[in-house]
Amino acid sequence: MILQRYIGINMIQGWLLVMAVLGAVFFLIGFTQELERTNSEYTTLAAARYSLLILPNQLVSLAPVIALLGSIVALAGLDRHNELTVISCTGFPPGKLLQAITLPTLLLMGSLWICLEYVTPQLQQRAEQDRQLLREGDGGWIPGGVWSTDGKRYIHLLRMTEDNTPGFISLFSFDDTGQLQQALRADTAEVSEDRSWLFQDVREKVLEDGRLVTRNHRELDIPNLWSSSELPTLALNHDSMNLSILHQYSQYLASNGQPYDRFLNRFWQNLLMPLTVWAMVLLATPLSASVTAGRDRSYGVNIGIGAIVGILFYLGSQIIFSLGQLLNWSIPLVALLPTLVILTCALMLLRRMRW
Repeated sequence: MILQRYIGINMIQGWLLVMAVLGAVFFLIGFTQELERTNSEYTTLAAARYSLLILPNQLVSLAPVIALLGSIVALAGLDRHNELTVISCTGFPPGKLLQAITLPTLLLMGSLWICLEYVTPQLQQRAEQDRQLLREGDGGWIPGGVWSTDGKRYIHLLRMTEDNTPGFISLFSFDDTGQLQQALRADTAEVSEDRSWLFQDVREKVLEDGRLVTRNHRELDIPNLWSSSELPTLALNHDSMNLSILHQYSQYLASNGQPYDRFLNRFWQNLLMPLTVWAMVLLATPLSASVTAGRDRSYGVNIGIGAIVGILFYLGSQIIFSLGQLLNWSIPLVALLPTLVILTCALMLLRRMRW
């Protein structure tokens, strides 16, 4: 039990070390880029705060690489000082080694799911709102606005207040021939959970007998638009949405005939990310925990191998996603395939591991 705890603590320390190094690098890169956008209101301190708030989302997206490199750092470090050799000589079986590695990995996997749903998207959203407020003087404007369509209707949203009230809304409806039938412009709208919007202060133009007739409405109910839970994330990249919103929004896009592949793929990638982390930890074990690895390879070579594997994993995931779109593969399968490849390689190397 003491040896298992010792190995587990070293694993956590390795992850934290790699996370700190990558966090410092990404923070400096992001902060340097933000310095070019500072003004009298968006100061250097505000740029640093923004860079710090978006950092957790960047680190979570790198979780598989952090798990791989951190595990290699921990296990190769133990092997470099012959601690794994001593542990092996005590009769410590490989099964207990895997158990010692699995327990902290399960903790990391659970933490990732919590962060993906409740922590990092909210921090990213807060950072974007604060930056927009300081840089533009009004946090409600969405740069370029947000468009959506269900095939016959096109809606454009230009403003979102801090309490998630949409404003400056345009809605265009077309018939089967592509001719404009209705154009709406509303100052604001009240959003219901059933996706219906109550447009307020509405100016409507309707095609009647070949002529556009203008009407004004104090309120007008419009069904099947964005839900209230999706509104805070509309101005965010899909990489920054939490799991539940990604799933809901991809289903909404699919039901309206809009492209939804990248949203659903991101949902499955994030959902399966903790499993990918587990596969990466398993892969790192035979790469660095073999009791003769310290004599066969240097510590730096182990780290280099881990970095190369991380890069190949990222590139492979992008290639598989593109092939999946081209060949119409199942999106869950496309998201799971890189993890299955890593897991298969890990199990093969574990069978050959010298312990």
